[in-house]
Amino acid sequence: MTTTAESLTSALAAHIRADIAAAGGWIGFDRFMELALYTPGLGYYANALPKFGDGPREGSDFTTAPEMSPLYGRALAAQLAEALHATGTDAVWEFGAGSGALAAQLLEALGPRVREYCIVELSAELRARQQQRLAPWAGRVRWIDALPEAIRGVVVGNEVLDAMPVQLLARIGGQWHERGVAVADDGRLVHADRPTALRPPVDVAGTHDYVTEIHPRARAFIATLAGCLLAGGAGAAFFVDYGFPEAEYYHPQRHMGTVMCHRGHRADADALADVGEKDITAHVDFTGIALAGQDAGLSVLGYASQGRFLLNCGLGPLMDAASLPQRTMAARLVHEHEMGELFKVVGLCTGDPWDALGFAAGDRTHTL
Repeated sequence: MTTTAESLTSALAAHIRADIAAAGGWIGFDRFMELALYTPGLGYYANALPKFGDGPREGSDFTTAPEMSPLYGRALAAQLAEALHATGTDAVWEFGAGSGALAAQLLEALGPRVREYCIVELSAELRARQQQRLAPWAGRVRWIDALPEAIRGVVVGNEVLDAMPVQLLARIGGQWHERGVAVADDGRLVHADRPTALRPPVDVAGTHDYVTEIHPRARAFIATLAGCLLAGGAGAAFFVDYGFPEAEYYHPQRHMGTVMCHRGHRADADALADVGEKDITAHVDFTGIALAGQDAGLSVLGYASQGRFLLNCGLGPLMDAASLPQRTMAARLVHEHEMGELFKVVGLCTGDPWDALGFAAGDRTHTL
């Protein structure tokens, strides 16, 4: 018997094969990733399969920080409250609100300080779930599916940048290729390489075979967002995600790249299999994000590990006042072997930067 997931995968794979055929037999990995994640009704973030949760037993694929502990949002709210005051604004904009957990935590913690909470969400399925969860704040929350010309307020994005399509580059026998997707004779989606003039932003030492990613879409998103904030006259943005500065991202030993899939709280590296049933992500090049913001006219407020950022924002006292089970879960947000070191936070703002709370200690901007 064919399951719902199998039917979905079959339909999405057929859609991708048709796109490849229309493109002449080959598409870049960024186009494949866009189709696999965002095709209406079929892509991973656009279909009805469960995604967010504490474990695989309820059918979820991964847990994000807001689902892990409500103290995450309460600590982050301290930074957002400071940013709202520093920018003289009263609106929060969240990109990719997932289950709505972070929005609920921020709305509760910030209270009347936030006049309007705007969610930019491409997935109709996720938007419906968010609307249900955020019903208590219905009067202050609104959803939009495209960026406006101007944004005046504070932007937050938790695990948004890692889901933006990336281009794959492969150095093989000393020659660089762009790695894309084609269709094999038996109908399977397979990787296919084409010579390219594209290069990583820094030279990768050595001549060994090497696979990595470049992030033009994420950089373009930051540039566009910067234009919106500057048009709005005042604002700031904070992005939390897993990633590295470019010196670490393009280290010679990181020769297999960072693209990874997540399903049932397990990871695998085969992005071309079971399309639509699993998340596809790549780590964030935070140097590229900071430079894109600066080039577009923003200032960098800071860059720090998630653990240090949350402790700067008062997570410690929040944990002291919490129950033992709550403290245990919140500790995963800051421990180096959990999320505390792999995840980073970058802050950007219009105008001159201020001494932002989250970067008061442990700022690593000098490593970008």
